[in-house]
Amino acid sequence: MPVSLFICPLCQSPLQPAADTWRCDGSLHPKQTSHPFDVARQGYVNLLPVQQKKSKAPGDSQESIDARKRFLNHGHYAPLQELISQKMIELLSNDELIDKQDSKTVNWLDIGCGEGYYTQAMAQMGSDVIDTLIAADISKPAVVELAKVSKIAGRLWYQPRKEDTAKTTAVYPLVTSAAHLPLRPHSMTGISSIFSPILPEAFDNVLMDGGYLIIAKPDVGHLATMRDVLFDDVREHDSDKFLQELVPYFTLVETCRVSTELTLSAEDLADLMTMTPYAYRARSEKRQALLAAVETAAFSTEANFVVYILQKTPV
Repeated sequence: MPVSLFICPLCQSPLQPAADTWRCDGSLHPKQTSHPFDVARQGYVNLLPVQQKKSKAPGDSQESIDARKRFLNHGHYAPLQELISQKMIELLSNDELIDKQDSKTVNWLDIGCGEGYYTQAMAQMGSDVIDTLIAADISKPAVVELAKVSKIAGRLWYQPRKEDTAKTTAVYPLVTSAAHLPLRPHSMTGISSIFSPILPEAFDNVLMDGGYLIIAKPDVGHLATMRDVLFDDVREHDSDKFLQELVPYFTLVETCRVSTELTLSAEDLADLMTMTPYAYRARSEKRQALLAAVETAAFSTEANFVVYILQKTPV
């Protein structure tokens, strides 16, 4: 049996995927106890133990997920989606990096994947270079949505691959904590973290030497006109404040920026507010006043993003 990419979130023993139930071998448990994890009908696996939850339903709510799906499906953040996928493919086309691996299999982790807008683009555009794409998020409703779309596309990890078709990336949707990733150490070729928490030690632990880390954040001026209306005191995005935390583990290779002009209807603007922290940080009367104004004229703003590409520094 091949060495599994996964480890048990309860005892860290090797965890073997199977179509109905994932099960660890219990080899690292004091009592050699084996832990089972059922595969949901949508195709995801919940590897988030109760003791790792900070609330009853951690992560994004269904309301936020639905709003984000509607907004992103209108293509508003498509330039960022394309940039991330293109940079990932460029990095993975580096034969020297792949040759350094014990296995030639390319494994990518999309941490904080949400409902999978960026994940699906990675799987589609990277089908020739990525073997395994692990999509992880602490929000169960988000992972359910991602699993459904992956299943329709025929990309789920357990779906049979047709011999007469081109290579297909296998997507593994997981409910899990980013701080306690159920992955074998140094098993990932690359990681993407798009608007998600940055956890240097956790990323370093699962990434192979020389592996890549792609981080996307809002850049200076992101949605500035919208924030000016919603807040009395606007704090500018300090996008690179976390880079110093990564210095012991990673080297910054490249910084890319992308901007896009947005012309939003009242429905788009409502979804944008719902999917961002502005939904609860801005006062209700300011949100309502902005939405009322947009009923008669579309709202214009600019989305600015910065993408950092880092490489794990060999020990």
